[in-house]
Amino acid sequence: MNQSREFDIAFVGLKPGIHVFEYKVDKKFFAAYGEQDFIDCEALIKLSLEKNNGFMLLKFDIDGKAELVCDRCGNNLTKQLWDEFNIIVKMVENPEVMNEQEEDPDIYYISRGESHLHVADWLFEFVNLSIPLQKICDENESGESQCNKEVLAQLKQMEENVAKEIISPMMKGLEKFKDFDN
Repeated sequence: MNQSREFDIAFVGLKPGIHVFEYKVDKKFFAAYGEQDFIDCEALIKLSLEKNNGFMLLKFDIDGKAELVCDRCGNNLTKQLWDEFNIIVKMVENPEVMNEQEEDPDIYYISRGESHLHVADWLFEFVNLSIPLQKICDENESGESQCNKEVLAQLKQMEENVAKEIISPMMKGLEKFKDFDN
């Protein structure tokens, strides 16, 4: 099935009430969006669509895992993904104007004449929002970081070298103002 059609929901034929859709996204899905902030990702998204007159409530439940690179040491690590996101889709006469004016990112407008809802971009966005901003190796049972010890030692050595380094004679006199308290 074509990816663009796979993520289309023909909501016109749906009766009012709750309808559940499941999407599995992986490397192939994310390839269409270009380079990502992760090595690999597999996620299962459960989408509950509550159809009402004039609007739909979409609830996205994200579950999966992502292969990431530690921000501190460069080790590969796996993080669990889980999150929930809601969007209200309202049907109006002038959706372009309404979407421009809407300040709430959880409200989206479509034309009353629309028959399909394309959810791929929301799936992409919500999976990415589920990935932690700070990607750091977990701690072991004794509370020590599982980061690569060699890399951490090199970083510490580099930090000490920079601290010892004298910059230029012009900047040397400015050091006394570094710890200046008002």
